[in-house]
Amino acid sequence: MKVNRNRTFYYIKEGVISIFNHSLMSFASICIIIAFLIIMGSFILLVVNINAIIGELESDNVILAFIHENVSDSDARALENTIRTIPNVAGARFITRQEAYEQFIGRYDEEDRFEDIDYTVFRHRYAIYVDDVALIGDTQQALRHVPEFARINTNMAVASAFVTVRTVVGWISAVIIAVLLVISLFIMSNTIKLATFERREEIAIMKMVGATNSFIRWPFIFEGFLLGVTGSMIAYFSLWGLYGLAAGSVMEFEAGFFQLVLFSNVSVPLFILFAGIGFGVGVGGSGFALNRYLKV
Repeated sequence: MKVNRNRTFYYIKEGVISIFNHSLMSFASICIIIAFLIIMGSFILLVVNINAIIGELESDNVILAFIHENVSDSDARALENTIRTIPNVAGARFITRQEAYEQFIGRYDEEDRFEDIDYTVFRHRYAIYVDDVALIGDTQQALRHVPEFARINTNMAVASAFVTVRTVVGWISAVIIAVLLVISLFIMSNTIKLATFERREEIAIMKMVGATNSFIRWPFIFEGFLLGVTGSMIAYFSLWGLYGLAAGSVMEFEAGFFQLVLFSNVSVPLFILFAGIGFGVGVGGSGFALNRYLKV
């Protein structure tokens, strides 16, 4: 047990010493990891907020299905069961002529202007809510096949725009994240390669006297681990602070028109993601760099 503790201490000590011996490359590695994770995290938060806005639009974006005048009240109410069988329908609410009339009058301050209008001029209708606003066009087409409906109304322009933005941002995010991940692995690998190149004779001697690959590898693994985790934690807390400033600015500028998703709502998944990527980039880059020199 004592031997294992001493060996672990040796691995950590050698890893820390190597970081300071190659401080410039170590600093570059940490900086690129920070930059990569902050950019990646920013795109993730952007997509999360776009999805939240689309979610609000899904709850507010209602399809109005107007019923033919010759359909009886009882048959009109029975249509709810048919509507709920249509894919992507989250719910439906029956609105009587009287309710439609009251909603219309409530939009205006001068209610006496409409005193001569009888509520019977309005149609019974359904307010239909959808699960996915991106599929609202398909839902609208399906509703048109219900013979009792005279007209289907919906406002898809804003919702469709946000769906397009979500798709574009998602693709751009994926490409940028992939490129930055490759760059991060490359720089981390070069950092470890530099350390192994300067110690190649020492590694060769250790191999000749019988040192195992794992004994040689672990100090470099710890070095990569420390660089990766340090960069990821700095990036995580930096992103937290920057997002807090952005949320405050948006709230002040928009005066409550919309609010950004609270960072606390995504803090745990982001922490796990950042820590996992920092660990993977650090340890993965170290392992990749060492393969060549361990074949002595």
